[in-house]
Amino acid sequence: MPWATPDSYFDQLEHWLAMEGEAERARMAERRRAERGGNPERSGETIINLRRVDNRTGLGGRELVDFAKGGDALLPMNRLKVGSPVVVSDEDRPHEAGFTGVVSRRSSTAIEVALDDWPAGKHFRIDLAPDESTRLRQLGGMARARMATGVTRRLRDILIGIDEPRFNPEHKYDFVTRLNGPQQDAVRFALSARDVAVIHGPPGTGKTTTLAELIAQAVRSGEKVLACAASNTGVDNLLEKLVPLEPSVVRVGHPARVFEALRGHTLDELVEADEGTAIVRDMYREAESLMRAASKPTRARNAHQRRNDHYQEAKELRRHARQLERHIVQQVLSGADVVCTTLTIDEDLLGDRRFDLVVVDEAGQAAEPALWQAALRAERMVLAGDHCQLPPTVVSREAAREGLAVSPMERLVTQHGESLFRRLTVQYRMNEAIMRFPNEQFYDGDLIADESVRDHQLEGLPTFVPGDEPAPVIEFWDTAGAGWDEELEPDGQSKRNPREARWAVDQVQAFLEAGVEPSQIAVIAPYAAQVRLIRNRLRVEGLEVDTVDGFQGREKEVVLITLVRSNAIGEIGFLADTRRTNVALTRARRALRIVGDSATLGGDPFYAALLEHFQTAGAYRSVWELGE
Repeated sequence: MPWATPDSYFDQLEHWLAMEGEAERARMAERRRAERGGNPERSGETIINLRRVDNRTGLGGRELVDFAKGGDALLPMNRLKVGSPVVVSDEDRPHEAGFTGVVSRRSSTAIEVALDDWPAGKHFRIDLAPDESTRLRQLGGMARARMATGVTRRLRDILIGIDEPRFNPEHKYDFVTRLNGPQQDAVRFALSARDVAVIHGPPGTGKTTTLAELIAQAVRSGEKVLACAASNTGVDNLLEKLVPLEPSVVRVGHPARVFEALRGHTLDELVEADEGTAIVRDMYREAESLMRAASKPTRARNAHQRRNDHYQEAKELRRHARQLERHIVQQVLSGADVVCTTLTIDEDLLGDRRFDLVVVDEAGQAAEPALWQAALRAERMVLAGDHCQLPPTVVSREAAREGLAVSPMERLVTQHGESLFRRLTVQYRMNEAIMRFPNEQFYDGDLIADESVRDHQLEGLPTFVPGDEPAPVIEFWDTAGAGWDEELEPDGQSKRNPREARWAVDQVQAFLEAGVEPSQIAVIAPYAAQVRLIRNRLRVEGLEVDTVDGFQGREKEVVLITLVRSNAIGEIGFLADTRRTNVALTRARRALRIVGDSATLGGDPFYAALLEHFQTAGAYRSVWELGE
């Protein structure tokens, strides 16, 4: 969508953000209504019946509280990801407002929330909250971008699409990492950008490795770099690749999956290791002691005055502790060559810092408003991602239709074409047979399977027990005419398909019996109800069953996809967003199995082409062969 002026652009973004806020509030109200007499956890936005099992004090005096069901009980499938805004409330006091916080860590059995206050009570629930704080930060960034001058103004106009990007002549570099030709070309191209460049990284092409090399070259040139991603997991993936190349890296925010060896690069750990932090801890402990003393009942004559004195002294101690801690934080950040964070930037933490280069990974998943906090800190920017996979998450269907579901990366690539981007083309994940269909449909046939993966099959796994014939690499199992119909989940709005779920269970068991490890297998479904159904039937440690969103950026040796939809009118719902199907199709390394109803799917051109592809490849099967 072209905009004539910055004002018209930012007016549109403000309108979309207002629509998003309204849609989120409406969704929460609907969820509350649906809870009455039903299961609150069904939506994936609530977890109930939790106990506080552990706590500690984190950076800035935050309370980091662990909640669990108790014992080894698994948490239900939920959308409470690291970085999600939540409300923690006392189940025994349902009319109280609760405490706002942010999910800071999670596992299959526990969820940690960073809170400003200590939550009292014995039984808790956690609800996903409307992300008003992120929206306010985005609005603030947009307001500043609207009034930008100088370098920032030019960068803004190029990002909006009302000015043309410029490039310097490309230079030669001594690469730190062993890169293939397209990766080297992408690094040289991005470093030649005077304003903005885009790196398109299809599945398995080493996009994160390429970005790490790009950042390392910038640091070698004496530049400071801000490395961002749309998700916490994306930031952590970047951190993992960066640390071996550039030790002076600081990870800001809530790490989702930082390995033990990398935790020393998180802001919390670096601040903790500073000598001054011991003094800060003593001050916080003394403040807590004063608060406890103030809360003890006493009959002393001056009890009220003493209590107030204790509260005031504790408050002052905490204020001084935070001041000293902020000073330590700023020292750590000033000493870093690279700062890693999500696109929701803590403005108080980073202050007025600017960076020579800002790199945005997962840019295909970022909506327009998410870009501006980072852009305001940049001399120049590199956007990287794959706009042919998951789009930005948008709650308001109307805003999505108007254009909010189009990422700025996709918009810029569409507007400027190859003059603005370089595509990585050598992929190191998929057997060529798995790669072929998405390559033709989404990547203009440009992808090449590296020799190391081109023909790899299950027989190459050390625990796999070969049969009389080689295991097929790809198969599509057609349910047409077999009565494997979809249904609505009881007391819910999500779709499921019990017979397809049973097929998935049987397939998983067959792979396990053949020696494939559970951790090497994934089952992917487009609907949460199907995921819940299969999870209840397959309780295998290490096996992953999830929606498409849960597998973005990941891979497994074996992937099973259940497409769920099977009805008499050819209704395919959000399967029509074929970018999501692209994500599912490109997770598998050595074996891909799909089950679906050709009679329902075949009316859509994309799925008709998918069916034809499997038939041409000799990989089409019918569930009638199962003899059920």
